[in-house]
Amino acid sequence: QVQLVESGGGLVQAGGSLRLSCAASGSIFRINAMGWYRQAPGKQRELVATATSGGSTNYVDSVKGRFTISRDNAKNTVYLQMNSLKPEDTAVYYCYVDVQVSLVRRSNYWGQGTQVTVSS
Repeated sequence: QVQLVESGGGLVQAGGSLRLSCAASGSIFRINAMGWYRQAPGKQRELVATATSGGSTNYVDSVKGRFTISRDNAKNTVYLQMNSLKPEDTAVYYCYVDVQVSLVRRSNYWGQGTQVTVSS
């Protein structure tokens, strides 16, 4: 079993910044990728950013240039630095991990979600 604990959400005004953190623990053989999804009311969950085991990063077009994903592999932690926040960034943000639990089992896990609200 793998557990993800998120923190860092909150209420900010447009143009402000927040940094989300997500720490993974438990039965982890190897982490393949970690990332962040978000879900706004009435909309599907969308991928915001991901960091692969090879060190590459990817972002949804709407956050490019504003958000930065990073990893601390020693701590099994992923961060999302969010700058120049816009009201349309308002959503529940979920941490995601693609983990190799053992040599023969690969699984995905989700954090509990943290609310990000950007006011205008």
